[in-house]
Amino acid sequence: DPVALHFYMTFHAVVPAPFTMLKGVRKLPPATVMTIERDGSTRQRTYWEASYDPRPDEANRSFEEWQTVVLDSLRTAVKRRMIADVPVGVLLSGGLDSSLVVGLLAELGQRDLKTFSIGFEAVDQEKGDEFEYSDIIARHYATDHRKIFIDTSRALPAIPDVIGAMSEPMVSHDAIGFYLLSQEVAKHVKVVQSGQGADEVFAGYHWYPPLMESTDPVADYARVFFDRSHAEYAQAVDPRFTAGGKAGGDAKDHGSKDHSRAFVAEHFARGGAARAIDKALRLDTNIMLVDDPVKRVDNMTMAWGLEARVPFLDHELVELAARVPAEMKVKGGGKHVLKEAARRVIPA
Repeated sequence: DPVALHFYMTFHAVVPAPFTMLKGVRKLPPATVMTIERDGSTRQRTYWEASYDPRPDEANRSFEEWQTVVLDSLRTAVKRRMIADVPVGVLLSGGLDSSLVVGLLAELGQRDLKTFSIGFEAVDQEKGDEFEYSDIIARHYATDHRKIFIDTSRALPAIPDVIGAMSEPMVSHDAIGFYLLSQEVAKHVKVVQSGQGADEVFAGYHWYPPLMESTDPVADYARVFFDRSHAEYAQAVDPRFTAGGKAGGDAKDHGSKDHSRAFVAEHFARGGAARAIDKALRLDTNIMLVDDPVKRVDNMTMAWGLEARVPFLDHELVELAARVPAEMKVKGGGKHVLKEAARRVIPA
C-alpha cells in the first residue's frame, strides 16, 4: 500500500489505522468497534479516548498531590493485573518504570515474585546489559531473579521466526531481544507485568521538551519525530511510489502527498488537547504507542504463549496522566511527577 509505505518510511515506522502495508487490508483504530449490518454496510464507534484538557476541580492541585494521585492510580493498575491463575513475573530492566512495578507488587503482598532481566554482549566497549541496576531492585525486594544473557550468535538465526511472529512489518531491532527474552521467560511463568508505556504517558522522550512552547506544533513535531522528510522519502523509494508513478494508483493522491505530515496536522486539529505538548502526547499515546512498542512486545511475547500486562496503560491511569500539567511531566528530563512519586516506593 503506497500510503502505508510512506508512513512506514517517514513516521518512525508507524502505520496508523486504517492503513496496513498490504494493499486492500485495513485495520480498526484503537478503542473502536465496527458493526457489520446484514446488508453489508458498516459503522464504527470509538468507545474511549483520554482528554488532555484540564479540569476545573484539579486546577489548584499541588505537585505533591499530583504525585499522590498518580501513585495511587498506578498502585490500583498493578493490583488489577495481579489477578491470574498462574504465577505473575516482571520484566525488570532496572529502569524507573519496571522497578516501580516491582516495588508496588511487593508492597501489595505479591509472594515469590519472579523477575527477569536480559543482557547482550558488549559492543565497542558499550555495555549490553543493565544488570547492575536490576540487581539492586531484585536484592532490595528479595525477588526470585533470573538474569538471561543472550549470546549474539542466537540473534541472526532467530530473525525468520521473529518476522513470522510479526502481525505487521516492524523495524525495531529490539524485537529480536523481546522474542528471545520471551522464549526464556515462558519456561518459568506465563504472565508478566511490564513497565511499558510510561515514556509516552508521562512524557519521557527527548522530543517533548521542544514542544512545550511551540508555535508551529506540526512542523516542530515532524522535525523531532519523523525519520525523514517527504523529499528524502521520494529519493529513497522506487519512482513508482512517488509522483508520476503507477504502483500506488493515482500519483496525485499518493506519491505527491506528504501523508505523515497531513496525518499529524489532522490529529493535532482535533479538540481535547489545546497545547502543542498535549497534542503530541495524545498522538503518541493513541497512535505511536499502539502501532510500535505495544504491538512489538505483544507479538513477541505471545509467540511463546507469554502474556505481557502493562499497568501504565490502564485506562484510568492514562486518563489521569493526560490531565497532569505538562510542566510536571516534562521537567527534569521527563516523567518528573512519576520519578518523584517513585521515591516513596523504590530505593533512590
